Amino acid sequence: MKNIPNIIVSRLPVYLRALNHMQTQGQQTTSSQELGEFVSVSAAQIRKDLSQFGEFGKQGTGYSIAFLIKKLGEILKVDRVWDVAVIGMGDMGHALARYQGFTNRGFRVAMVFDNNPALIGKEVGGFVIQDAKTMLEAIRGAGIKIAMLTVPAAAAQEVADQIIEAGVKAILNYAPISLSVPAGVKLQYTDPAIGLQRMTYYLE
Repeated sequence: MKNIPNIIVSRLPVYLRALNHMQTQGQQTTSSQELGEFVSVSAAQIRKDLSQFGEFGKQGTGYSIAFLIKKLGEILKVDRVWDVAVIGMGDMGHALARYQGFTNRGFRVAMVFDNNPALIGKEVGGFVIQDAKTMLEAIRGAGIKIAMLTVPAAAAQEVADQIIEAGVKAILNYAPISLSVPAGVKLQYTDPAIGLQRMTYYLE
């Protein structure tokens, strides 16, 4: 696999989201200039990013939106549907289990877990909450490679260790703590407070 800088990979889903929006509006072609204005990235940067993966547009005619969506889907490996486990069924876990926006973007919540006896066995979003004690065997048996952690910070590292042992290779962590994972496991953080703090710096 070609060694593409992470910053470029991180922009591709943003381009894909914009292209999908354009397509739903009935648009068939776009330019790097138009796409750049849509996502607040320079046209030159978009051309440079895409050129890492091949030639997708033609001088003077721009990009076929359908073709570029297909190619970006292949590059990001979301031209298929990935099963995802959600661990931690508090407010955030409940919201993720009910969220309808994953499937058309390459992901499907497949199973949900918690260690709270009051929650185990209850249904949320069409899923029965499973006991976290069965998590390792269940995730391994289903061959799930992606998990979302919405557990308390104090439990996050232990849970991460368990799901990695079960075969998970990609973790989206909502817990407000940095995790230690082995090489070969991809880790992303989603902390709304950090996003807010990045903005308040600029407020009067």
